[in-house]
Amino acid sequence: MKENIINIALANPRGFCAGVERAILIVEEALKKYGAPIYVRNEVVHNSYVIKNLKKKGAIFVKNIKKIPPGSHIIFSAHGVSKAIRESADKFHLISIDATCPLVTKVHKEVHRLYDDDYHILMIGHKGHPEVEGTMGQIEKNSPNASIHLIESVEDVKKLSILPTTKISYVSQTTLSVDDTSKIIGALKAKFPNIKEPKSSDICYATQNRQDAVKSMLNLQDLIFVVGSINSSNSNRLAEIANQHKVKAILIDDMSLFDPSVLHNKKNIGITAGASAPEILVQQLISEIRKYSNVHISEINGIEENIIFKLPVI
Repeated sequence: MKENIINIALANPRGFCAGVERAILIVEEALKKYGAPIYVRNEVVHNSYVIKNLKKKGAIFVKNIKKIPPGSHIIFSAHGVSKAIRESADKFHLISIDATCPLVTKVHKEVHRLYDDDYHILMIGHKGHPEVEGTMGQIEKNSPNASIHLIESVEDVKKLSILPTTKISYVSQTTLSVDDTSKIIGALKAKFPNIKEPKSSDICYATQNRQDAVKSMLNLQDLIFVVGSINSSNSNRLAEIANQHKVKAILIDDMSLFDPSVLHNKKNIGITAGASAPEILVQQLISEIRKYSNVHISEINGIEENIIFKLPVI
């Protein structure tokens, strides 16, 4: 008999953002219109549940577009791609469909403007992340007019050696921690007082809203579950925020791996979900907890998101 009661607080907003919904819908609409298979470069969004479902419908996810048969449709993921990838798609006679999040495209356009104005660009982000590779790839290697340099930490800022006469600006990966990014930006401003700033923050509204929602529940929870995949940058940032504030956070997206021992002596549990995680996974997690405890569920008030991004011509 389940005697204990666990209070579950659901963060708001949580789960899918407009860019993720748009990217998934683009793949689904392409499958409806052209039939399977539809090729997608890399994971269209970073969530294993979503990717498995799209594979069942006929999507094929590839890293090397050279392996795609000529004349096929290729979808670029929500994270964006470099100029070289777009050119390769044309070279191999592929029909491109762009699912890049409009907020990532905004950063790409800013990079192009800075390039045209001969700026040395500092890219704040995580090495190897597809969004970072796509954004840095907007500038061709060995470009004579401008250069772009990856910054991952305040320590990286300290190591920078740039002539004081150089025109410098920065852009950011859209899914970073707001707090960590502000520290890096502060270090950049201190070292380069004349650095050019973006007109508005590159951190996406959904990333910031989900981070703020987690912060609002920190003092009320014994444990926080973050529903999201291990390769999801924004999901990892949510877990990091909780852990940094001494609240244990568990990142989970496969409920078959749920460990009931983590519920021991827990009375108040918070649940949130990264911007690429579907609500069905949140409900599956609640179902797992119900197997071991009686639960009381409440929704935490938060910012209501009503942004919708239009689909491209498919």
